[in-house]
Amino acid sequence: MADLFQQHEGELDEGSGSGSPNRPLADRLRPTALSEVVGQPHLTGGEGALTRMRSSGTLGSMIFWGPPGTGKTTVARLLAGQTDLSFEQISAIFSGVADLKKVFEAARLRRSQGRQTLLFIDEIHRFNRAQQDSFLPVMEDGTVILVGATTENPSFELNAALLSRARVLTFRSLQTDDIELLLARAEEAEGKALPLDDDARAVVVRMADGDGRAALTLAEEIWRSAKIGETLNADELQSILQRRAPIYDKGQDGHYNLISALHKAVRGSDPDAALYYLCRMLDAGEDPLFLGRRLIRMASEDIGLADPQALVITNAAKDAYDYLGSPEGELALAQAAIYLATAPKSNAAYTAYKSAMRSAKENGSLLPPRHILNAPTKLMKEEGNGEGYRYDHDQPDAFSGQNYFPEAMERQQYYRPVDRGFERDIGKRLEYWSKLRRERGKG
Repeated sequence: MADLFQQHEGELDEGSGSGSPNRPLADRLRPTALSEVVGQPHLTGGEGALTRMRSSGTLGSMIFWGPPGTGKTTVARLLAGQTDLSFEQISAIFSGVADLKKVFEAARLRRSQGRQTLLFIDEIHRFNRAQQDSFLPVMEDGTVILVGATTENPSFELNAALLSRARVLTFRSLQTDDIELLLARAEEAEGKALPLDDDARAVVVRMADGDGRAALTLAEEIWRSAKIGETLNADELQSILQRRAPIYDKGQDGHYNLISALHKAVRGSDPDAALYYLCRMLDAGEDPLFLGRRLIRMASEDIGLADPQALVITNAAKDAYDYLGSPEGELALAQAAIYLATAPKSNAAYTAYKSAMRSAKENGSLLPPRHILNAPTKLMKEEGNGEGYRYDHDQPDAFSGQNYFPEAMERQQYYRPVDRGFERDIGKRLEYWSKLRRERGKG
């Protein structure tokens, strides 16, 4: 039975040779039909988007977006083979304008002979804007059907003009059952079981991290390393493999996905999830000071004055890491993450700031009321600056109730404290001042 990377005998890709044992296991175990692709039922299942597209007999240009080892290249090859298209593959890492011109010329020649080309571009996001624009004419006139593969968010990395002419299809990381299925197929193909106990096998699945190619590569390493008759436990396995680093690029989607997850876990008052994402980022090599800065932002954005100590503690945690370094200082960041997640939540300060900024941009030229302007010179005093100003500390309740907004602008309320944490007390104080302002005719 075929699997994600399985290739049936006699149906190998052109130029790949037979089932040579010298070829990598992942290459030998390639699927020969969309239905055999593992982990992407929404695309390749019976009612999947690609299955329906293939059944129609026509293909449009597409962008395959997803993590490594999820079958993007394999699926592109299958689509070309099953729709009788000529398959051309290039990598954006190694190709330039001259290479693209050659590919386009060859595609035009094929088209003149009645055959269309499926052009598969790996790492398409590596092409610059001008190179991406060069695809537009050949996509529009039907010279090529473009299938681009990317691990990065197409919305950020690809031209809007290119995206408007292609359908984005998302490939998902393989789940535990998918990886287990791949390992079982590898064992069937090799005619032997992986020399692992149950715990070690579970470690392999975790190390694969949703990457089918990685799972099969790990399986090959295990067979090469194990002694005859040996069954490896989890510790022995990790010693042999030296652990596979998590899939995480500090400058790309992995970075943004995990910091977003950390932020939302804090906002959602889930300290355990917050710790998990914090530790994932630290384990993957994220700059701890970046995490400290993000925690400070969360303290202001999602907690604010509901707990004024949140900002103090996160600042202290950042300084503690800066002083101690790793690994001692990382505990301070963990403490701050737990504090933020368990603190009462309010975004009142955040929304007040945004509202005030909008007003400032709309009314930025209005003069403050004369009575609160200083009058350091005789001329300014004659102009009325400072006239009628009442010093609040000299007023009953240390509150004058005077207007501080520009005279040409109505009084605004940006800050609306929530009835949680310390802001409950702030709300009572503001209501008291509002009452005094009304009573004194200044409201």
